[in-house]
Amino acid sequence: MHVQEWLEAVPAVSIYALVGLVIGLESLGIPLPGEIILVSSALLASQHGDIDPLILGTCATAGAVIGDSIGYAIGRRGGRPLLAWLGGKFPRHFGEAHIATAERSFEKWGMWAVFFGRFIALLRIFAGPLAGVLRMPYWKFFIANVLGGILWAGGTTAVIYYVGVVAESWLKRFSWLGLVAAVLIGLTSMLVLKRKAGKMQGAEPEPALEAEKVPAAE
Repeated sequence: MHVQEWLEAVPAVSIYALVGLVIGLESLGIPLPGEIILVSSALLASQHGDIDPLILGTCATAGAVIGDSIGYAIGRRGGRPLLAWLGGKFPRHFGEAHIATAERSFEKWGMWAVFFGRFIALLRIFAGPLAGVLRMPYWKFFIANVLGGILWAGGTTAVIYYVGVVAESWLKRFSWLGLVAAVLIGLTSMLVLKRKAGKMQGAEPEPALEAEKVPAAE
């Protein structure tokens, strides 16, 4: 069963709780499809009046902020041994290369890595724990965490919800082409932020690649 079909079968209160929980756990550092759940729920809210998009966005934002804060506390207490343990449990998400990339982003961008990290799956999982491990001042982390959570969770909910409302109206008038056009227009603003965040993540070259350029000593 697809996510959208599954969400249609559960009560609105359960959807609010599910969205907040999944996004909270993902922000805490557990690899979960938070963005997929959020987009599917917002789209579902645009088609069903029982789901309030304001409550949905609030739950998503709360989950993002609280999850990141817990992740920060765990990272600050656990330190680098925690990252090594996570690497052993989730090598596809917490491998050495992933950690190195996230660390470079934090070293170069500081609190902005937390803010824009919301729009990148890798940094969204790493942001809280890694900020704690690197001992970023909590007030900086908190500001970036709250603003990033509001913009990502609340903004995604709002954009997808209104895209769904417009798409439904267009679909009745102009067939499925209207749906495609509405989705493309509605997602543009979110993609701009994702692109900026992506450039930030890949701004520095991989150390391994740099090392390969240096000839070995004979």
